[in-house]
Amino acid sequence: LLAEVTAQVTVLESAFTWRESDRSAAKRATHVLAELAKNEEVVNVIVEGGAVPALVKHLQAPPCEDGDRSPKPFEHEVEKGSAFALGLLAVKPEHQQLIVDSGALSHLVNLLRRHKDSSISRAVISVIRRAADALTNLAHENSSIKSRVRMEGGIPPLVELLEFTDTKVQRAAAGALRTLAFKNDENKNQIVECNALPTLILMLRSEDAAIHYEAVGVIGNLVHSSPNIKKEVLAAGALQPVIGLLNSCCSESQREAALLLGQFAATDSDCKVHIVQRGAVRPLIEMLHSPDVQLKEMSTFALGRLAQDTHNQAGIAHSGGLVPLLKLLDSKNGSLQHNAAFALYGLADNEDNVSDFIRVGGVQRLQDGEFIVQATKDCVAKTLKRLEEKIHGRVLNHLLYLMRVAEKPVQRRVALALAYLCSPDDQRTIFIDNNGLELLLGLLGSTSTKQQLDGAVALYKLSNKAMTLSPMDAAPPSPTPQVSL
Repeated sequence: LLAEVTAQVTVLESAFTWRESDRSAAKRATHVLAELAKNEEVVNVIVEGGAVPALVKHLQAPPCEDGDRSPKPFEHEVEKGSAFALGLLAVKPEHQQLIVDSGALSHLVNLLRRHKDSSISRAVISVIRRAADALTNLAHENSSIKSRVRMEGGIPPLVELLEFTDTKVQRAAAGALRTLAFKNDENKNQIVECNALPTLILMLRSEDAAIHYEAVGVIGNLVHSSPNIKKEVLAAGALQPVIGLLNSCCSESQREAALLLGQFAATDSDCKVHIVQRGAVRPLIEMLHSPDVQLKEMSTFALGRLAQDTHNQAGIAHSGGLVPLLKLLDSKNGSLQHNAAFALYGLADNEDNVSDFIRVGGVQRLQDGEFIVQATKDCVAKTLKRLEEKIHGRVLNHLLYLMRVAEKPVQRRVALALAYLCSPDDQRTIFIDNNGLELLLGLLGSTSTKQQLDGAVALYKLSNKAMTLSPMDAAPPSPTPQVSL
């Protein structure tokens, strides 16, 4: 294998002319190296064989004599093959810097402008696309190279290529910008200054899933941790097309759109309301039923942010979001479970949702859940506290009504929840006057061990609540440290 690599490198080093035989040999050598580089296990051998400097050399056309207007054999083809091979080698992070240090960036940026000096042909389109892809791979998770691409002037031509006639070039340019914008504020600012937003927003409406996926990814990276850019994106009209992507046939675009809406929702209260008014809630709730864990994670993230508004809280529950969010508390994915818990915490803040929470068994799910991270446990505890604080007035009246007229399973769920959540002052009204005690005792005779246990624990909890301090016991606090069990 090393001998094969060395042979191709030798060809590249000696065939840097416009002679047809040299161009043909160089094209074949770049093709062989690219085919080998598709196997990631072989990449190290290719680099050790000296392929990087040889390939970088062929990112530019050979010198030609002044005034030579004769047809160029394999014009753009060798450069395309070199860019493709280098992009494959850059997949391994340890080779990125070597490629950059060999001078690849300036040549790749020049290739992005190749269509300005030549008529647009299939070869020109291919070389531009391969150059953009190579820049993407070189800059992947490498902050210094991202900045180097900007300093080499790579961002303006990439923004221009978003409007190129070929959709594959558009997609490659957007992919490069997406990578360059990730966690790099200077790059983000330059992309916006180059007036990329109007074109990116048009791309969001593309029927080509590959196009709108890359566009929503660029916008997502631009707005991340950048409040000012977020406002510019919204002002440029991104909101409705992003909401439209929630119904995309591409699950990756749906996921990116949901993430972006969650980021938009953190902007201000008006934006939260506008997202719901423009139709985002139902498709976000539909995503909660997807088998794709990441899609559910982003949907719960967005719903959690939207649920920080009072009217949105009622709207999400009314649209059917409560039950699937409660089911996601059983997820074995810690991030998804926490996002669901946070969304439920928001929904519990609205009195109109409390009865529904209890009616569908939400209190029992919150109490019985096995939560993976401490933050989720804390969130669930705060949700139960929120529910407890709302068990009075019209909420309590509605729950008492359900205990009288609802089906028996619902009556029992209400009685169980109230045993934990009600104020001691309301115990007689609930459990004596409205037969709540009878419902709890009925659970003890159930054929379900779980229901028997629930009933017994609820009765025990209720009896503890009833044990209030007598006036003689209510002494002033002692300065001596107290230990509570």
